[in-house]
Amino acid sequence: MADVVARSTDPALGRIKLAWWRERLEALDSGPPPAEPRLRAVAAHLLPLGVSGAQLAELESGWATLVDESVDPQLVARRGESLFRIAGTILGAGDDKLELAGALYALASVARRGVPELAEPAKPYLERLRGHRFDRKVRPLTMLARAALFEGSERGAAFAMLAHRWSGRIG
Repeated sequence: MADVVARSTDPALGRIKLAWWRERLEALDSGPPPAEPRLRAVAAHLLPLGVSGAQLAELESGWATLVDESVDPQLVARRGESLFRIAGTILGAGDDKLELAGALYALASVARRGVPELAEPAKPYLERLRGHRFDRKVRPLTMLARAALFEGSERGAAFAMLAHRWSGRIG
């Protein structure tokens, strides 16, 4: 879906392509995958780990808003929440604040990549995470949220990731 957004020059066409992906992902829950390599990989590697096609399809609205004239921060945040929930399933780990870290990651990374107005909606997520210590099992994932706050500065992002690995804290 990220590829569709990155390569989309026509918002209407981008939305059609994203809807196609959403529908194909949803269909994985009720039948075999089509002859599309990425969908076959999802069926072979993610579905057996307890991730459903419907869960993956939830990501679509958070990508679709990025091709719109005005980006909806709530949809971007929900995409991040869904992504981290899915990753938590794959890792076999849970944390009551994992979805907050996902929302922070999605908003901060999109803000740094050309939609700076999403930096403001990311701040409440950072505040809600302040002082929380993530378990080592999810730190490779939550490290992305920490690094997203410092993207644009290679040294800053690298230091933030190392600090998170040691402390488990995002904020």
